[in-house]
Amino acid sequence: MVTLLQDRQALGRLGSASATVRAGGRELQPTPVFDTYWRFASARQAVYEARLAGRAQPWTDDPILARHRFTNCYRAADRVSQAVIGDVIYQGPQEWEEVFFRTLLFKIFNKESTWELLSREVREVRWETYDYAAYDRVLSAAFAKGERLYSAAYIVPPPQLGEGRKHRNHLRLLEMMMTTGAPERVLGAATMREAYEVLIGYPALGPFLAYQFVIDLNYAPHLGFSEMDFVVPGPGARDGIRKCFGPAADGIEADVIRYMADSQQEHFARLQLPFAGLKARRPLQLIDCQNLFCEVDKYARVAHPDITGISGRSRIKQAYRQDGASLRAWFPPKWGLN
Repeated sequence: MVTLLQDRQALGRLGSASATVRAGGRELQPTPVFDTYWRFASARQAVYEARLAGRAQPWTDDPILARHRFTNCYRAADRVSQAVIGDVIYQGPQEWEEVFFRTLLFKIFNKESTWELLSREVREVRWETYDYAAYDRVLSAAFAKGERLYSAAYIVPPPQLGEGRKHRNHLRLLEMMMTTGAPERVLGAATMREAYEVLIGYPALGPFLAYQFVIDLNYAPHLGFSEMDFVVPGPGARDGIRKCFGPAADGIEADVIRYMADSQQEHFARLQLPFAGLKARRPLQLIDCQNLFCEVDKYARVAHPDITGISGRSRIKQAYRQDGASLRAWFPPKWGLN
């Protein structure tokens, strides 16, 4: 079996095997990282499928994949998304207002231990019985003991809503959303973009966070938006796109991501790579192609150190650590994958 690292060495000698790509009205010349994107997706999905099947390690012969931590190709398959879907959205009262409240409360902190703490201490997380003082007491006590309330996956900036602590301002933000009709307006949106526009109108919710939040809300049975509706590239994805196409792709990153989603079968076939999709039925969606650019940005720091992105980062910070917990793979029932 040829590893991604061997492929990278060959591509480094020969240059990219792919022809010019057209996206956003521009002709883009791919770098060797472009083909690495597809090879990485195939190899990373193979690791996921091997773990899901309960196969013994090693799950890959690629040294970079084996040594470092990378998220799954499919956002919904990652551990935190699985918790959102299985433990938050589809557990508890299914009225839309309650699902909206639970989902955004989880996502603001984006940390399973914080959700478990609140669920345990306030008995039942419900907007109907929500009490700011009770939630604040639980979170403040944990903070005073040195417990981390927030995930380090991405930064959720605190809104300035008159409170002295970050978590208190975030509770006030969620209150503001609930009392100013955000759940109803998101539910009434005709497209994912319209729902996104509702969320981005609130303090401290920039484009990337508003997009991530609407993706999570869309896992619920109440919304039926396509994940191919639109995409908002995050900083990591922009870095990965720069490494795949150079500065010529600056400003058209969303078009590039759509190109990747639309042409995925062509490139997997061109490179003779196995990729059956999620549960052999769901191809990569815009959100997944966006995330893959983030992961390929990290992978390329080692595999293609001579090709630079925007941030200039040169190391992969997170090492792979084996997780003894069983792998969950339960998706929104409306997808028909379970």
